[in-house]
Parts: sequence; C-alpha cells; structure tokens
Amino acid sequence: MFKPFLRQIAGLFVIAAAVALPAHADSFTSSASSAGSASSGSVSDSISGSSKSSSGDDKKVAAGQYRVMDVAEVPGKPGALRLTLSGEGNQFFLDVPKAALAERSLANGALVQVSERPYGYEFAYADTRQAFFLALHDAWQRELGSHAI
Repeated sequence: MFKPFLRQIAGLFVIAAAVALPAHADSFTSSASSAGSASSGSVSDSISGSSKSSSGDDKKVAAGQYRVMDVAEVPGKPGALRLTLSGEGNQFFLDVPKAALAERSLANGALVQVSERPYGYEFAYADTRQAFFLALHDAWQRELGSHAI
C-alpha cells in the first residue's frame, strides 16, 4: 500500500525538479554571461606608462578612481583604443579592444574604477561598478589560453 504512494511522491519530485531545472539554468546562464561580458587582455599588452610605481614597473597601478583624460586609436593596433587615465598623481595608458566599450563608451572626463584582483586588474565604470575590461597577469593569461591536446 505504501510503495505505490511512495512511487507517486518520488515521481512528483522528479517532475518538479525537471520543471525547475531550466529556470535555474537560465539564471545561471544570465549571471555567467553578465560576469563574462568584460573583455580581457594581458597586463603587459594593456597597461603602460604608469608613473606611480616605486619599483620601476610601469605595469603596476594603484586601485582607485581614475579620470579619462583621452581616448584615441592605438597606433599599430587596429581595433583597439588607448585610454589615458589619471588619478592621485598617477597617469597611465590602458589599451582595450573597441568591443570592450561597444555597449557604453567612455568620454574625456569619465571616471573609471580600478580594482586590484588576484588575477590582475579590473577596470569598471565608476558609477555602476560594471567591469568592461580585465587586465590579467601574464601567467593567468597564459593559463587561460588555448592549449592543444
């Protein structure tokens, strides 16, 4: 008597799980795509001219807000833009793919939030904190690259 009842209950749980699974998959896909919307590049290819590094490393920048001083085409890099960023006595150049700013451009005077992360630097719009570019330490960039198997 209890076995058919338990089978019915188990069947209902399976059906409920099957119905709920696509909803969870959609929300996971949505959050993954928003997190993955930022473009990325290596620190060595993206950052140059940092004037605040005491170690002489012109690829190191301090976390904080920076003002966009200029946006220009990058000589010798078609499809890339060079942002001149300045803040608290530090100025540096950030080269990003044009696609990184396709949804929302940056004009002179705009604020960019730079956050240091274990993998490198995150560059985000200061008002929304939405990342538009990740500058990855070279070792991280190499690890993320395609590897033939």
